Amino acid sequence: MTGAGPRPVPTHTANATLNQRLAALGDGPFRRLDLLLAGVTPAPNRKVLDFALGEPRHPFPASVARLIQDRQADWGRYPPMKGTAEFLSAVASWLERRYRLIPGTVNPTTNVAPIAGSREGLFLIAQVVVPAQSEHRPVVLLPNPYYVAYAGAAVGSGGEPVFVPATAESGHLPDYFSLPREVLERTALCYLCSPANPQGVFADASYLRRLIALAREYGFILAVDECYAEIYDRHAPIGALEVCAQESGGFDNVLVFHSLSKRSSVPGLRSGFVAGDPRAIAEFLRFRAYSAPTVPLPVLAASAALWDDDRHVVETRDSYRAKFDQAERALGNRFGFRRPDGTFFLWLNVRNGEAAARQLWADAALRVMPGAYLGYGEGPDNPGAPYVRVALVDDLAATADAVARIAATLS
Repeated sequence: MTGAGPRPVPTHTANATLNQRLAALGDGPFRRLDLLLAGVTPAPNRKVLDFALGEPRHPFPASVARLIQDRQADWGRYPPMKGTAEFLSAVASWLERRYRLIPGTVNPTTNVAPIAGSREGLFLIAQVVVPAQSEHRPVVLLPNPYYVAYAGAAVGSGGEPVFVPATAESGHLPDYFSLPREVLERTALCYLCSPANPQGVFADASYLRRLIALAREYGFILAVDECYAEIYDRHAPIGALEVCAQESGGFDNVLVFHSLSKRSSVPGLRSGFVAGDPRAIAEFLRFRAYSAPTVPLPVLAASAALWDDDRHVVETRDSYRAKFDQAERALGNRFGFRRPDGTFFLWLNVRNGEAAARQLWADAALRVMPGAYLGYGEGPDNPGAPYVRVALVDDLAATADAVARIAATLS
């Protein structure tokens, strides 16, 4: 098959260690990028620009440092695994405010758990909900291209990762609905990123409604990575819990993952939350008590204040829109340019992402990520192969410089 249909990964043998199973996935995207550019000298007399890593470089709210300083005595205390009432209440209120939920819909103590950034939660949830192998190996569904934590989680849990293409033909969202029944019957966990990294699209209410129904029909957990939910262009993306609230069944089978890294430009704070199905939240907290550090009390205090404050997010969103405008002026309709509905990534079709990344480094001192390194498959079977991902995380001047270099360098 060429870019279509589910793709299982041969990552399991009975006696394989976790590292051996992870090795079957190959090197991570940034290690592969380092190897690709090794020995290539970036263009002399040009300032090196790194637009490969999705690390926001916007100024973070000044209140963060002040709040952490005010709570410095709390560094001497163990934080509670379940988080503080202050943090949980701020998260529940934000979810209800952001997704137009009736007050009281989100129970802070049963529907929410703190995590040290969304990556931790997205990895650990597979260890919680994917059963030990029995007669039939459990399946973990994930989009292709994908976030590396999804694949690591699937393999780490002993599940069978099945990559489902998310291409232009499918609206850049995975078509989980056409999977064979025998795959769905073995599915324990399904990942969705909305807004999607790297394509910048988000699932609408109809798509989410169908996927939630599928999760409930086949009894799997739907894990929706919504960490880019506050970085959008024209319309705020609908959330999975918002759709759940419109249906019967409460939050059953659905978990959403959020982080302050993108929303508040504090990737180093390592603070986020998982919310949704109360049974899954209880199981997650039980597992996390054995496996993960708690979020420090000063971090929880600063996080609560950030979830309570929407003003700085509006300013951040406006800054990204200005960078989308700059990219649109520089690139026009070249490379299949499309303003992202959400996220801060450009997903550009340059025909050969690896070749383009090397050329941009050699001729323009610009570092971008080949799309193939975010996808699974060889050659034309890898849906990311024709693309590069460009992270518009720097300031407006650097962004203008970077997109001008792309326009001038690539034919």
